[in-house]
Amino acid sequence: MPALLRLEGVTAFYGAIQALKGVDLEVNQGEIVTLIGANGAGKSTLMMTICGTPRARHGSIRYDGQDITQLATHEIMRRGLAQSPEGRRIFPRMTVHENLLMGARGHKPAEAEAAMAEVFALFPRLKERLAQRGGTLSGGEQQMLAIGRALMSRPRLLLLDEPSLGLAPLVVRQIFGAIRELNRATGLTVLLVEQNAFQALRLAHRGYVLVNGAITMAGTGADLLARPEIRAAYLEGGH
Repeated sequence: MPALLRLEGVTAFYGAIQALKGVDLEVNQGEIVTLIGANGAGKSTLMMTICGTPRARHGSIRYDGQDITQLATHEIMRRGLAQSPEGRRIFPRMTVHENLLMGARGHKPAEAEAAMAEVFALFPRLKERLAQRGGTLSGGEQQMLAIGRALMSRPRLLLLDEPSLGLAPLVVRQIFGAIRELNRATGLTVLLVEQNAFQALRLAHRGYVLVNGAITMAGTGADLLARPEIRAAYLEGGH
């Protein structure tokens, strides 16, 4: 199975603070791969570094066989990546319809219409809320909208940053169920950053553990779920 995304020895800094310390990670075509770790471990920084902000200082990031390490963010995203960022970051004053169309910029109207139909099949609630302003949606609906907006570009690789953050358990199960169905039905490749280690590892084909900016463990989702140190740190009230 070919690697769609490969990071080798990636370091990144915020000012003088080193946030990523030689990260090696790969995501194969058609996989769901999750990155778990405590708050402040560098998970969101890794996602942003893949997208070019901050820029990787050392190491390489390759997507679909091409080196994208030094590309501008807009050039990276044009290659078939889409991100649903932490905190959702929808446009609160825009309607659901307008938010979704923002994700389809650059696509022909017929393509945008087809992509929107696929989003509605995944998240029927969005179709019911089409004319409603994004800021008036519930937290779960806003998360559906953020993921739906990312899917409007019809990406090959979807980057999901903390999709369960602040959501009720029932809504979390709905979101994760939609991600699983999307991967199963379309083969969409997903890189998932998540603090909810139990849900993430159950969903993922493979996982990585990030501690203080460095990968400390890797394996299948099932293998990591079964490891006592993972259970102690992330599944039994640990941080």
